[in-house]
Amino acid sequence: MHEFMKTYDICRDARLVRPQITQRVSQDARAVRPYTLKLCLIFLCIVHCASCIAQRSLREVTVIGRRPMREIGVQKTRFDSLALKENVALSMADVLTYNSGIFVKSYGRATLSTVAFRGTSPSHTQVTWNGLNINSPMLGMTDFSTIPSYFVDNASLLHGSSSVGETGGGLGGLVRLGTAADAPDGFHGQYVQGIGSFSTFDEYLRLTFHNERWTSSTRVVYSSSPNDYKYTNHDKKVNIYDDNHNIVGQYHPTERNVSGAFKDFHALQEVYYDDQNGNRLGLNAWYINSNRELPILTTDYADTDFDNRQREQTLRTVLSWGHNRGRGWNTDIRGGYVYTALAYDYKRAVGGEGPMAVMTRSRSYVNTFFGRAEGNIYTRDRRWLFTANISAHQNLVRAHDKNIVTTDGNDAIVGYDKGRIDLSGAVSAKWQPNSRLGMSVVLRREMSGTKWAPIIPAFFIDGVISRKGNVMARASVSRNYRFPSLNDMYFMPGGNPDLKSESGFSYDAGISFDIGRSHVYALSGSVTWFDSYIDDWILWLPTTKGFFSPRNVKEVHAYGIETKAELSVQLRSDLLLDLNGSLSWTPSVNRGEPMTEADKSVGKQLPYVPRTSASLTGRLTWRTWSFLYKWAHYSRRFTMSSNESTLTGHLPPYYMSNIVLGKKIALRNVGLDFKLAVNNLFNEDYLSVLSRPMPGINFELFIGISI
Repeated sequence: MHEFMKTYDICRDARLVRPQITQRVSQDARAVRPYTLKLCLIFLCIVHCASCIAQRSLREVTVIGRRPMREIGVQKTRFDSLALKENVALSMADVLTYNSGIFVKSYGRATLSTVAFRGTSPSHTQVTWNGLNINSPMLGMTDFSTIPSYFVDNASLLHGSSSVGETGGGLGGLVRLGTAADAPDGFHGQYVQGIGSFSTFDEYLRLTFHNERWTSSTRVVYSSSPNDYKYTNHDKKVNIYDDNHNIVGQYHPTERNVSGAFKDFHALQEVYYDDQNGNRLGLNAWYINSNRELPILTTDYADTDFDNRQREQTLRTVLSWGHNRGRGWNTDIRGGYVYTALAYDYKRAVGGEGPMAVMTRSRSYVNTFFGRAEGNIYTRDRRWLFTANISAHQNLVRAHDKNIVTTDGNDAIVGYDKGRIDLSGAVSAKWQPNSRLGMSVVLRREMSGTKWAPIIPAFFIDGVISRKGNVMARASVSRNYRFPSLNDMYFMPGGNPDLKSESGFSYDAGISFDIGRSHVYALSGSVTWFDSYIDDWILWLPTTKGFFSPRNVKEVHAYGIETKAELSVQLRSDLLLDLNGSLSWTPSVNRGEPMTEADKSVGKQLPYVPRTSASLTGRLTWRTWSFLYKWAHYSRRFTMSSNESTLTGHLPPYYMSNIVLGKKIALRNVGLDFKLAVNNLFNEDYLSVLSRPMPGINFELFIGISI
């Protein structure tokens, strides 16, 4: 009989701690024979350390349950609904910044925000939404500022090797996003109005209907703002003169964020049908219409009118069928279509005034057809679980940069028109011989265009070291590959169709624990060590012809430690405290050969990769009141591969603090929700990206009505 002790989950609405029978375990390790000995040695060391910890653990309540075999060995971070539904102004970039230890590189609200795991680049992070890979086939990454957190019901991170069971290419990891069919019976409505600094307005509407067979959900978000906040420009100095026109001093001027306005509209329609016989049909359709100006750089001294604007229209659709036979076998089949139209225009007035000269007029169109099938089956004794999945993405991309520079009156068109099919399939076997031990093997194979990657193996192992304290050790080893993006190969000018796939070996090992006392507290935590080697890292470098071109130039060694901890304390019957913290130490070093005698990048930290990042959230709930404190930190980031500490060669570390005060009022058929948010509480003067200023202290007020 497969039994083991599990953790505690906080039932926030009831304000008590209850035993939870589910478990958060992990499932990564690869059957790569030369590395098996190294993995076993690591695992044995962790077993010894975990045993010592277990002997000193606090009192806990023993709960009997069955281990989830699908997550054997997986390094996973889940986000609860309170973090996702904090307020309608948040994007997933904000959620990840304050609720995880991964690095979020942001240019500010409504501008590009990318995510990087474990010292890798944003293109090494895979992102799925309801099973659909939403990484741009052109750029190979996802802009998280375009994902409203209110459009996500389930969010989790799969670190490193753990992503191999879901998809390939995640050399850093996978961000998995999804929506849920759950809704209360009958008709329900929710409307939230947000008003913030810089004339910012956020509106959210949701209508749901649910009965025994049908579920319908409609969500709409609209955000707009001139976004013209003030900031101190440290890249400029203004002289102070005396009466004789002698310079007697200097100061940094205060300027406005010129050309930073945005208008974002999102609509999500979902329909589900359950025949009450194990079959469920679903339709998800998500439409985006975005019009954003790109702010001026702090180093731009030109005093001329300009228009720097990006527009996007995207439609993502997923049609799904799921068949659940309970303890036997389950099947999930999905198909979908994605259309994206991107337009970027840059115009500038000639001579300070007069007509605008068109510098850039870029148009890109992406059509993606998607299909995925997945199935799993258990043996009768529930000791074995076999799974298989296969997916296909047909990408059709047309990207052009139309510059009106020809003398014959025609546009000079530079770009590419390409199609590529990406195939990915995996099989896995998970074995749980007893309630303490679990092992898993995954084999994945991928194709992009006409090129096949070698078989991608992964091996995972975990075990319950001590029932007292629910102490668990886990480890994994894997290999992974990432194909170049279409821009890497075909962008004009500079694309390189001869690029090789990036490849890497990853190892990780860690321990976790869960302890608690019913109605008193719940405490859980984990520490994970990881080590990865990535070969043929793709980097865009300048050429003698005056443009940049990508090449396989680097060998990167990324390693470090990730820690997480959660604490929930029932201070009184009506007073609950939740704390959630994370800390990551991620050296990511270039180990390649110098490209020239002047190349100083070898042995140095990669640009824009902080060595340490941390986050902390604290939530205090008292009756119908709540107070939330959020804190995030990134260490110094270098902007140059030589790691020079010049004025523009690095960005100083910063610490960000936000608070939110909330109040709920329950009437007979209506619920009211009031929230006041203060962002950048201590008016931090900071930069996330060089020459891109960020706002100081600012405020937002949200009023929600639920019917």
